[in-house]
This record gives sequence, C-alpha cells and structure tokens, in this order.
Amino acid sequence: MQKLDHYESTLGNKSRETFVKKINRYLVNIIGHKKRITLSRVKRKILRHVWLVRFLILGSVVLTAYLLLVSAGLVLRNTGASRYLGLVYDFITLPSGKIKVIGNRTNILILGKGGAGHDAPDLTDTIIFASFDQDSSSISLISLPRDIWLPDLRAKLNSVYYWGNQRQVGGGLVLAKSVVEEIVGQPVQYAVIFDFEAFKKVIDTLSGIEVEVENSFADKKYPIAGRENDLCGGYSEYKCRYETLRFTQGKRFMDGETALKFVRSRNAEGDEGTDLAREKRQQKVVAAIKDKVLSREILLRPKKWFELRDVALRYVETDLDNSALAILARRFYQSRDNINSQVFPEDLLENPQKSPKYDNLYVFIAKGGSWSEVQKWIESNLK
Repeated sequence: MQKLDHYESTLGNKSRETFVKKINRYLVNIIGHKKRITLSRVKRKILRHVWLVRFLILGSVVLTAYLLLVSAGLVLRNTGASRYLGLVYDFITLPSGKIKVIGNRTNILILGKGGAGHDAPDLTDTIIFASFDQDSSSISLISLPRDIWLPDLRAKLNSVYYWGNQRQVGGGLVLAKSVVEEIVGQPVQYAVIFDFEAFKKVIDTLSGIEVEVENSFADKKYPIAGRENDLCGGYSEYKCRYETLRFTQGKRFMDGETALKFVRSRNAEGDEGTDLAREKRQQKVVAAIKDKVLSREILLRPKKWFELRDVALRYVETDLDNSALAILARRFYQSRDNINSQVFPEDLLENPQKSPKYDNLYVFIAKGGSWSEVQKWIESNLK
C-alpha cells in the first residue's frame, strides 16, 4: 500500500484519475467473479434436486387450480349457475343414465288443452305421440284423433287427462300415458301438456312463424273465448258467439293468436273441416316452430332461450326432469332434418253412427274392434 501511495503521489491529476478508474474496474471484476462463483454453486445445488423442484412447481400449479375451481364452485352454487352448467354438460355429453330409454327409443306424449278462461279447459284437442330414436337421430310424430272412443272409460280420448286429474292430483298425465300405450302398442315414458296461452306465448316469443297453408278455407263458426253462453240478444243462431276465419293457400306469417286459430279451426267447409285435417295443420305449425327455434335468429340469441324457458316454467306441465329435457333438446337438434310427421290413416278407423252405445257422441273406433292393425302401422313407421 505504501508503494501504491508513493506511486500515486508522483502522478499528475489526470494520470491519478486514470489510475483510480483502473483500480475500480479491477475491484468490480473481482466482486463480479465472486458473485458468479456463488450463483454457480447455488445452481449446482438446485439441479441436484431438479425432480423435487419440478414436483413442487407442478404441485403449486395443481393446488392453485384446485383452489380456483373450489372457489368458483362455491360462487356458482350460491348463484344457482351450477344447475345451468349441469344442463350444458348433459346437453353436450348425452349421459344415458339420465333419461328413460326402451329399445333405443324415448317416447313422449304431447297434449294441448284449452286452459283457464276456455270452455272445458282440461280437454286435450291436441294429442301427439312423439318417438325419439336414440340411435338414428330421428323423430316420429304421430297425431291421434281426439275423438277416439274408450269403452272401458266410456269417454273420448281428449277427456282422459281430465278424468285422471279427477281421480288424483297429477293423475291426468299418468292416465293419459297408460291409455295411449294401449292404443299405439308402444311404451310412453314421459308426457308434456301445454295450454293455449303457452302455445301463443311461445310463438310470440319467437317473433312469429311462417306456416305453409296447404288449402284455402273459411270457418264461419270459430268460437270466441268468453262468449260461449252469450244469448246474442235473443237471436236463435247465436252468431255473436262466433267469428269468421279465412286462410289462403301459400306460406303465411302468423303470430301466436293467428296460429292458434289455424290449428283449432274445425268448422270449415269441405275437407278442412275434419279432425284429420286439423291434425295435419297442427303438425305444420309444429314444423314451423321447429324451423324458427333452430334458426340463427334464435340460436344466436341466448335471451330468447331464457324467455322460452320462462314460458315453459309458467304454463307447461311435464314429468320430464331438467336433465332429460337437456338431452332431448340435443336429440331434437340432431334430428332437425329427420322428423317424420304422420296422422292416423282413415282406413284404420271407423266412424259409427251416434247412438247410446257411444253416449250419442261423434267418435272414432278401431276398425275390426282391435288396435292391432294400428299398432302394426305405427311400428312400421317407427322402423
């Protein structure tokens, strides 16, 4: 150090500054070298336990993900969103254990009734046997005449739901499924019933539908709701109880009220005045609703889904649970281009004269007194 001091004292100011800079660089290099040696030693120690380090990192990631999932689950459970996630899962994965299936088919009885504010609110004027094929992704819709006579019940098919409910609460769907099983010769796992208000609100929620009117017709005796007992000022024809409906051939836009009148009309002149013609019109409207539901206009608007759900919760009665509904919704989407609609062939039915045997009612009975031919026809259609 004395030599350095002596050497430094013999230098000029500029030389002294240069000398100091060299000394500082030398010290920095020494310190940096020591740091690199220390860091290298630490790395070697860590790398000796590389698998332990990787395990700790992976464990931290898994633990963090688990905590996030648990937290999200608690939040979703408190908000009720977990139920919707479950339905999405059922819609995507189609779990077989959450829906009733017999012979690869799920069969549903669809009923339409008048509902509150209508004459005979529990009579079902719409009766459709729907069969979902789980293998081929196809749906068969078969309309049953409402006037089928049931000798054991001494009643027509459209009153079965009413009589079932008279026996016990919820008995309407149970009895209706049992009776239809005897007619069609197929098991009926589920049933759905909606009233006129639900029908109208579904179509209005969809912002209307386009329906193909096959034949022009006029109905001069369409009943006006709420005026069934109007005395019309003493006029014997009671014309004030009715309105005149007119539908012209071709594709027609219909709101809920118009579509309801189209499917309910039964007093038109000519062939459109029969129950079988009305059943065909019902299926045309079902097809139009299907097309609208599966259109981009509806599929890409989740708000519409929730509005349709609200209508169903308020106006529809069913023994389908939420999981089964989600699965059937997926099957319906898969089968959108493979839906077969049929009505009972007239040659399989007889229309006997009104008599006390049938309580003087207009009825249909099976030709030959047995439903066996009808059941064969249905089975062939399902195949």
